Amino acid sequence: MESFVVSARKYRPATFRSVVGQSHITETLRNAIARGQLAHAYLFTGPRGVGKTTCARIFAKAINCLTPTAEHEACGECESCRAFAEGRSFSIHELDAASNNSVEDIRALTEKVRIPPQVGRYSVYIIDEVHMLSANAFNAFLKTLEEPPHYAVFILATTEKHKILPTILSRCQCYDFNRIRVEDTVRYLQYIAGQEGITYDDEALHVIAQRADGGMRDALSMFDRVVSFCGTELTGDKVAESLNVLDYNTYFAATDLALVGDYAGLLTLFDGILRRGFEGQLFIAGLNGHMRDLLVCKNPQTAPLLEVTGQVAERYRAQAGQEGCDAGFLFNAINLLTQTDTGYRQATNRRLHAELALIKLCGLGGLKKKDDTVGDGGAGEGEGEGDALTLVAGVGRYPMPAIGLAGTPVSAPAAPAQTPAPEPTPVPAQTPAPAPVSAPAAPAQTPVPEPIPAPAQTPAPAPAPAPVAKTPAVRTTGGRSITGVSITDLPVVEPAATGAKTEQPQALKGAGAAVEAPVREMTPQEVERAVGEKYEALIRLWQERQRPRLATALTARTIRGAEVVVTVANEVLADEINQAKWEIERDLRQLTGAVVGVTVEISEVQQDYKPVSTEDKLQYLVDLNPNILRLRDELDLTV
Repeated sequence: MESFVVSARKYRPATFRSVVGQSHITETLRNAIARGQLAHAYLFTGPRGVGKTTCARIFAKAINCLTPTAEHEACGECESCRAFAEGRSFSIHELDAASNNSVEDIRALTEKVRIPPQVGRYSVYIIDEVHMLSANAFNAFLKTLEEPPHYAVFILATTEKHKILPTILSRCQCYDFNRIRVEDTVRYLQYIAGQEGITYDDEALHVIAQRADGGMRDALSMFDRVVSFCGTELTGDKVAESLNVLDYNTYFAATDLALVGDYAGLLTLFDGILRRGFEGQLFIAGLNGHMRDLLVCKNPQTAPLLEVTGQVAERYRAQAGQEGCDAGFLFNAINLLTQTDTGYRQATNRRLHAELALIKLCGLGGLKKKDDTVGDGGAGEGEGEGDALTLVAGVGRYPMPAIGLAGTPVSAPAAPAQTPAPEPTPVPAQTPAPAPVSAPAAPAQTPVPEPIPAPAQTPAPAPAPAPVAKTPAVRTTGGRSITGVSITDLPVVEPAATGAKTEQPQALKGAGAAVEAPVREMTPQEVERAVGEKYEALIRLWQERQRPRLATALTARTIRGAEVVVTVANEVLADEINQAKWEIERDLRQLTGAVVGVTVEISEVQQDYKPVSTEDKLQYLVDLNPNILRLRDELDLTV
């Protein structure tokens, strides 16, 4: 029975042309051989399993080949090539610095350098994991590395370039190897599968390539593993089960549930993932990456950033084109999932932390779907909206742009309810006037308010409180109102402030319609004056919305023309204001009638330096007066 050879060794590249994903390295080395411009020392750096040692061997074999090809590759037939292939070459030496890292090992190497090559032109010394050499060994190697014999070539390979001494780096030509791209890994796996007679689907190979994270050796090791598990037919589900990873189907299904707002289905899916032994943070991070891939699919300029090909890429493009999966939803989803991923480790109840993020994600999808329904003409308004709005209530920090504060789709029927409101307004104007004046006014109003003669009857004071009583009446409808404004949008209406009654209803009227408020052309000076006059009303508005901390933070402001600069003490407050910034700008537009921008700045509080230790106290005094040191020395004082 023929012994099994792992794919990483069996399919190890033997020529520059067969190296995968490092064309910038192989082309440079071939050009150096063609021109005869060989350095005496090279340093190959990069992640594990990307071809550093392989390229070093190919390069060493090529420069010692007796009959190189026209492409400056090793022929594989001459004595030097055969000796290297059979492991008996006396011109190419390999040293593992991880186990030979002492000064004695380096001294033995320098003694060996004195012997000229027996076959070929160069004595090549490949030192792998060179960062493992001790400091003394590096120092012992410096002189030989700087001035070796003309026939000696050193090739150093390492995964941790930062551990190499600068004196070593300055004596070498450095080549940085890149992580191998997913598509390059998939193509090479397809070639190997064809050689081995293994059938596969695109998703299976993409799962392996993604899991390898840019390392070809890791990809080939996983390929051997899944072949042992699946046999000669590789499928995406089987490969994901063998490697214990979440496949693409999981993230596609989770995104579909989020787009329709099905939080129950998404929580059930998440529970199944946890039962399979996966960490919640792994799913959150993977779903975040999935949203990123959907986002880059939507623009032809960023489409090449999608690191998948074939059928998987088609599935991404199809889901990115679904209804509701627009750039706004994806931006908010990435922001939400990134914050969840960041705070996952610090959360006391990690499962609840992740589940809350998934519920909010479904709220984004449900909110977008409801907003699209409103934009189509408000079909189905007032019916069956309670669940969606209740769900979105917890997503206050991740609202979609250009939507009312509570997503009020009932603003359309509010217009007929408000039309009778201006009719009684002439009546209060007639109250201070004599009774004969109101007589000619009645015939002028008879064509319109004939169905409602009762409020406009002879007692003039009776209709006066009617317009004022309608505003607090909105509060008794449990979050709904006949005016189409949610109670969370209403500021406090002061009954005594008679002068403000004619302005506040206008601001409140536009609060539910967001972008429908009229904007007047104003100079920066007029905008600044209007903002200064209405800013206290803005703070009261946020206090009524049960956001006292944000309302307090808004008090530290500086008004600069059409911009309000809010200064806060820490990043937490800055993040809270930034997330609610579009609502604040909307409120300012409603209050002032002008477009006003909001900018957040974090103040830098300088704290007084207080020395603690005795040495710090002495240094603090010396900084104040350097003569203290001379005083200490002259008087022989101790600290």
